[in-house]
Amino acid sequence: MFAAKSHTSRHYIAIVVMACLCVLLGGPSYAAGAESLIIAGATYCEPGVSGPGWAWTDADHLELNGYAGEAIGADGDLVLTLAGQNSVTESHAPDADITLCGMEVWGNLTLRGTGTLTATGSQCGIHASQALVVDGCTVDARADGADITDEAVAGVIAGDMAVRGGGRVVAAGAGSGAGVRAYGVYLQDAGLGAGAAGCRLSVDASWLDATGADGGVACTGGSLVSARFVTVDVHLKVVRIVTEN
Repeated sequence: MFAAKSHTSRHYIAIVVMACLCVLLGGPSYAAGAESLIIAGATYCEPGVSGPGWAWTDADHLELNGYAGEAIGADGDLVLTLAGQNSVTESHAPDADITLCGMEVWGNLTLRGTGTLTATGSQCGIHASQALVVDGCTVDARADGADITDEAVAGVIAGDMAVRGGGRVVAAGAGSGAGVRAYGVYLQDAGLGAGAAGCRLSVDASWLDATGADGGVACTGGSLVSARFVTVDVHLKVVRIVTEN
């Protein structure tokens, strides 16, 4: 787990509890995809629901089209299709299940489509416990470090990260609290059992701009398992790649 272990554990417990409540209240359990979705301050136990700018069409597929609102969270794998301009911002409500990230997915997260997504939070803009894939869309993920101490903050926190299909990602982290380490992208071995991610970074015919006071890209476990940069039509701007032990 990354430095803010208490944060991720707390939020994972909150999402799992909501998923369990959904089952107890009669909601179905899915073999694949998200078991529950938190969006705009409400929790949903099964797909087939929608609201302003969003539609949860099936267990592993969420569509955003002009969504501008509070944080989105999912327990399980999620494919997010973007159309138009979209933004997610962490909820500052004291009883919110998600409080420090704009988007938090406990599983694999794929962002795709022709639209854009801006995600902001105090500790991370986007958190995926396993792999994050940005495929062809434009993403701006930022963390401002507000009220964070003794932890890592980053625009993106994930296990693996891949940018492909002409995707464009800006990831930035900042913070002035005691003991804060600020990165653009923070990769971690989530340690969630079989299939858990392991600090792989790939930028393939795409664009990544990762900046932070303490490094552009950081990883746990001593080193990146692999880093792959394809030279054709790639833009990679990183302050530096560092490791945390």
